[in-house]
Amino acid sequence: MIVASKLIGANSGVRLRSIALPVEHGGWGLLFEPILLGLLLAPSVAGLFVSVTATAAFLARHPFKVAMTDWHRKRVMRRTRLAQRFAIVYASVAVVSLGLAIRTGGEAFLLPLVFAAPIAIGQLSYDSVGKSRALAAELAGSISTGALATAIAICGGWPRLLAFALWVLIAARSVPTILYLRARLRLLRHKPASARIAIAAHLLAVFVIIVLAWEQIAPWLALLAMGILLIRAATGLRSVIPITPQRLGVGELFFGAFTIAAVSIGYALGW
Repeated sequence: MIVASKLIGANSGVRLRSIALPVEHGGWGLLFEPILLGLLLAPSVAGLFVSVTATAAFLARHPFKVAMTDWHRKRVMRRTRLAQRFAIVYASVAVVSLGLAIRTGGEAFLLPLVFAAPIAIGQLSYDSVGKSRALAAELAGSISTGALATAIAICGGWPRLLAFALWVLIAARSVPTILYLRARLRLLRHKPASARIAIAAHLLAVFVIIVLAWEQIAPWLALLAMGILLIRAATGLRSVIPITPQRLGVGELFFGAFTIAAVSIGYALGW
């Protein structure tokens, strides 16, 4: 409460929401899909703390980016100081939650996070120079967040092989989706787009899921979800019906929820 009052008192015309919360809504889906999948399949107290850690780290990214942008422009304003404070508060919550996760669940779940760290750092490097919309940055973010499902599953007692398969499943959902959305948005703006690359990525994801399901590492229902995503991409990239980016984003939330539900049910029922 004391920290919050200080932040509000220092506002003085600066919109706190624009500093405290990320403006891109797609990032929330990339964050919560692996968290939701992990908690549904392997609920645990340690996994819950991992989720809080990830959420706090995600929230810290935006004010950190605001502060870094101002620093690069060699200007320090009220919003810069507010962004620094928010980043510190979020980072502190992340550190405390991480400590509690280790205390309640041991250190085994750190392995996938260590593997994901260089990828996440690469994304932050793009953020620091104002290039968070770059393709490499978006792909890095989608791939690194998938490690959360694996970490939470390990906290819940899953074997490493099955836990890491969740990371692959999340990547098979998120990477082709990013390529599809970027291509779809470019087409809506009457710009050239790499539709074939997006479709090829979906086909590759389907192939990967077939291999995992054949080896009994992933459920066959995951293949159904990936097939629907492929159909969605193929029809969407041929559509001439105009749609707003907001509606497109909301639609992807439903596709993401369906994918998580299909994978979770598949694991639960052995399908």
